[in-house]
Amino acid sequence: MIGRRRFLGAAAGSLALAACEAPSAVSHIEGGFTGVDVERGHALRDGSLAGKAPDETRRTRVLIAGGGVAGLAAARALRLGGVEDFVLFELEDEPGGNSRGTAVQGLPCPMGAHYLPVPGDDAPEVQDLLEELGLRRRVAGRWEYDERHLCHSPQERLFFQGEWQEGLLPVQGVPARSFEQYRRFDERVDALRRRERFTIPMARSTPGPEQLALDAQTFDAWLTAQGLDDPHLRWYLDYCCRDDYGAGSGEVSAWAGIHYFASRHGFHAPGHAADDSEEREAVLTWPEGNGWLSRKLATPLGPERLQAGQVVTRIAQTRAGVELDAFDVRQRKLVRWQAERCIVALPVFVAGRVVQSPPEFLRRTAAALRHAPWLVANVHLSAPLADRPGAAPSWDNVLYGTRGLGYVDAGHQRLDPTPRETVISWYRPLGPSRHDAGIDGRRLLLDRAWTFWRDELLAELSVAHPDLPRLATRMQLTRYGHAMAIPSPGLLAQLDGGQKGVREGRLAFAHADWSGYSIFEEAFSRGHWAGAAVAGLRPEA
Repeated sequence: MIGRRRFLGAAAGSLALAACEAPSAVSHIEGGFTGVDVERGHALRDGSLAGKAPDETRRTRVLIAGGGVAGLAAARALRLGGVEDFVLFELEDEPGGNSRGTAVQGLPCPMGAHYLPVPGDDAPEVQDLLEELGLRRRVAGRWEYDERHLCHSPQERLFFQGEWQEGLLPVQGVPARSFEQYRRFDERVDALRRRERFTIPMARSTPGPEQLALDAQTFDAWLTAQGLDDPHLRWYLDYCCRDDYGAGSGEVSAWAGIHYFASRHGFHAPGHAADDSEEREAVLTWPEGNGWLSRKLATPLGPERLQAGQVVTRIAQTRAGVELDAFDVRQRKLVRWQAERCIVALPVFVAGRVVQSPPEFLRRTAAALRHAPWLVANVHLSAPLADRPGAAPSWDNVLYGTRGLGYVDAGHQRLDPTPRETVISWYRPLGPSRHDAGIDGRRLLLDRAWTFWRDELLAELSVAHPDLPRLATRMQLTRYGHAMAIPSPGLLAQLDGGQKGVREGRLAFAHADWSGYSIFEEAFSRGHWAGAAVAGLRPEA
């Protein structure tokens, strides 16, 4: 019998050898990098725009630096508060940050984040947004979500031991010891949820002593101390950490590893009854992923208030208010903007560079935070993939033991079941993990040609889909050098529990980095709080 490791290695080696001996096997696949202009960010890093005199000066009431989810949420909150005189500055050509969408051969697909879990009552700001967009409404005294936007079944499956199984936790052919450890981890998470409050957004609760103790150690160390060493359980938990945080379970804190489950629907071992409703386990998704939400947030702003292609080089508080210098990459000129206040919705490490005389808490946090690089590859297929035995094709399709996190089918939400062309989105985290030990993922992203990633993708997914190279026609790859903050041990204490309002004088800071990890709910809530505060509204407690 051939082992899993030998099976994966043989398949990858065979495909690589075939590509080497017969380049025509993949030469028909067009592709390249898209979505992120690395030169813009590097111009700020290298200081090539530093000290440049402004070509003109303009004025507005409020400035928003950063057009990711936090910046867009801040703009919405300003408008809700009656403030229309503001300008938002976005580095790339479209706003949304990690929550942007794109299209390949005319088919919409995500450029980053691809779903939003149905939010709980700790995230009323996100709930209000979904109600505003018509995604949820009250019927007969209870909230209902528009089923067209909920992920259709089947939702997820795992390629394990040569066939597909439902769900992502390995269950088929695993020993009784694995199930026993699944149950024990279930009990540990449930006990922690009963003793401590884990919330999304995290600022809605204050970490207790047990959470701070979890924060002081790695997730791997905590699991080992609990006697949880089953390889299938450890693979699954490592996968979850890489999926949400971009780094492995040996790099993130035990608090982060537990929070992944305890703040949402818990962890449910096979055979144990779930104590959460089906609604809480549901996710909202769209062919273009969370790009659907970002575009809904950006559309009301218009080109005057949404300034894309802007490199923010300086933010300074003055006696009269705030100044912001932004280099317009199209017009090749530097504009100095003056305003009463500024919402800094930039990643913390960028804010630390551009804010003049940065406050101590900003310097300290910028020095403490690490960010995980990511690659997202969207692959156009001329026809549906042939399938291996087992569970039916799903929205999320994961292969056991691989470097990548599997792929999402962007066409899964179509109501017409007729087989046709589609796009699959492959996610490859490059933060520190056992899969990439000793590798500088950021440098690898920058130095390798797109064909390097094409070959890794094809080798990995062809184990389950041997016809993938033949059906693929085009790949569009997006590189994120600093995709998301890594919740390393000690970070929760460093962030003072992720305090709700981060302000300094006329500056309000809003970004998921201030929570220590990157998800839509954290970014949106922090942007909303900052915008509401600047507009004079009183955010919900």
